[in-house]
Amino acid sequence: MKILYAVQGTGNGHLSRALDIVPVLQGLGEVDILVSGIQADIVLPFPVKYRLHGLSFIFGKSGGVDLWRTFMSSTVRKFIQEIKDLPVENYDLVINDFEPISAWACQTRDIPCIGLSHQIGALDPASPKPDETDMLGKFIMKNYAPSSISYGFHFKSYNKHIFTPVIRQSIRALEPNDKGHYTVYLPSYDDAHLLKNLSKFSDIQWDVYSKHNKKKFTVKNVTINPIQSDTFVQSMANASGVLCGAGFETPAEALFLGKKLLVIPMKNQYEQHLNAAALEQMGVPVINSLKKKYDFAIEAWLNSKNRVPVDYPDITKEIITNIVEKHK
Repeated sequence: MKILYAVQGTGNGHLSRALDIVPVLQGLGEVDILVSGIQADIVLPFPVKYRLHGLSFIFGKSGGVDLWRTFMSSTVRKFIQEIKDLPVENYDLVINDFEPISAWACQTRDIPCIGLSHQIGALDPASPKPDETDMLGKFIMKNYAPSSISYGFHFKSYNKHIFTPVIRQSIRALEPNDKGHYTVYLPSYDDAHLLKNLSKFSDIQWDVYSKHNKKKFTVKNVTINPIQSDTFVQSMANASGVLCGAGFETPAEALFLGKKLLVIPMKNQYEQHLNAAALEQMGVPVINSLKKKYDFAIEAWLNSKNRVPVDYPDITKEIITNIVEKHK
């Protein structure tokens, strides 16, 4: 059986999940990997057959997605050509983790496409939703990578087609500790914003991982690190708490490790507001930005001992095997 596994390369979450999913697929058939997007920091340890430009959201520097740069980075002509050139008809099974080129190639040629992504889980009617609905964001998210068969991941299994998060083996192998620092991953904020706002909490050691700097440096009580998966994971495992965006993989891993968690959903990113609604329902504190008016909420979180318990069993092999067997 020939399988195409297509992964969105915006951010790191999809590729983190692929680290565990690809080996399972390789045990079930001949696998070609497609990665599209330009914003990831994780390199897959597998041969990637197709590396495409696709459609990537470009992070801004003050808490959101830069919609103008995102639009300018994704020319319509290139996108359409990549769809036309992708030979999805050569595969027995196309499995898609929110990747638009393969999804639309299947859609335009009436070929089944199995969607297996967090976005599917977050959009499911059974999953929590924010009070205010971003209609444009919802429309984009629903149509970005259409699928004919859908399975999702979320912070909880809200129905039988939504699974708990894939926690990669490198995280499961860790022995969490508490060395007193706080790990920060807020890629939509630049270093200047983070230094200004975090240094106010002068008795806290902040260990920040930044997309905007290639060298490690420290100013007062804030250390800025370049993105390196291994050091970030170790920092998180040894942290008192984790402050991050309302993505999926990083909050899920922090919860799995038993860490205090505080999230800030990105502006102009509907998925993160869906995630924030789910996390808030679970008891995780959510703030809208690093502005001064949220200093009290940050201080309350720092002083809190509240940790949200989760149960994320290692069932990736079972999930993937069942899906492939059902649809092959």
